[in-house]
Amino acid sequence: MNPSATRRGSRLTSQLGLTERIFASPGTKHLIASIDDGLDRIEEGLMRELGFADSVADATTRYLLEAGGKRVRPMLTLLTAQLGDGVTDEVITAAEAIEITHIASLYHDDVMDDADKRRGVPSAHAVFGNSVAILTGDLLFARASQLMASLGERAILLQADTFERLVLGQLHETVGVQPGDDPEAHYIQVLADKTGSLIATAARAGVSFSHAPEEYEPAMVEYGEKVGIAFQLVDDVIDLSPQPEETGKVPGTDLRAGVVTLPLIYLRRQAETDPQAAALLSRIEADVTGIDASRVDVADGDAAASDDFHAAIAELRQHDVTKRTLAEAHRWADEAVAALDVLPKGPVKEALVRFAGTIVDRSH
Repeated sequence: MNPSATRRGSRLTSQLGLTERIFASPGTKHLIASIDDGLDRIEEGLMRELGFADSVADATTRYLLEAGGKRVRPMLTLLTAQLGDGVTDEVITAAEAIEITHIASLYHDDVMDDADKRRGVPSAHAVFGNSVAILTGDLLFARASQLMASLGERAILLQADTFERLVLGQLHETVGVQPGDDPEAHYIQVLADKTGSLIATAARAGVSFSHAPEEYEPAMVEYGEKVGIAFQLVDDVIDLSPQPEETGKVPGTDLRAGVVTLPLIYLRRQAETDPQAAALLSRIEADVTGIDASRVDVADGDAAASDDFHAAIAELRQHDVTKRTLAEAHRWADEAVAALDVLPKGPVKEALVRFAGTIVDRSH
């Protein structure tokens, strides 16, 4: 067994609330062991599936995999599989395909966002160039599709539907709000497509490929999508954090990169009638143009941004629009938990509830 994979598994099951301190029953201990063992198998499978005879493809496809990752999506698949026959070979294959799909999307996202780093290392496009990074993402999407195809038509349709939503989410984020669109509704839909859809697929796959009761699947889809939205809304708040040593980013990194976040959407709406909000918005937007925030080093003190921008970000952090964003994240997490009502009581349901809680608690 891979020691590093075991350590990752232990951290993840702890993150889900699957700790012996909370759940001491023999059944729960078996569940913990099953998830940890499954994560080990998935890690080995990822290394195998992302290996190519072609030396160029082998180097580029393994690049982000070897950089690490929390493996949250496969973990959710393994967890919800406990509602059926447990961690079957089909569940492992589906979890591998879902994680490869996630990794593929990172290659494409970093090109679209011109991101400088990913998982603590230079982004793939910074190392290999945009074209190679895009082609590597395509190659990984193909490999994920091959894995899903081995599970039959149902899995193929699930993969195709998820991929479609990932692309639509990126497309709508890229073209932005269109005339007549509500900016908040547009933003939430982007989050649901880009993040929520794959988390929902991960949770659903565990149920589907463990032969759990079919009536659990809609609940898993709703839970996963709403947890994904909550996760990204909390990220909007974390972007304003005054502690870059914990977040890995200087405050306001997303805003300087021109990324629209919910606090900014709320502030723009309030600025239409509130002079103070309008003044704050003007100070923030004055520093956005021309600053390549993705290349700002946390360690250099962020000389690229003005002192007034720092002060404006600190003011935005304490502003009502940021508090509203965090409240909205809690609302989505609460709705995700409510979707679990159909599940039987037990450690699986409790772990899913706790996971939704950890999502929104990251901002504290």
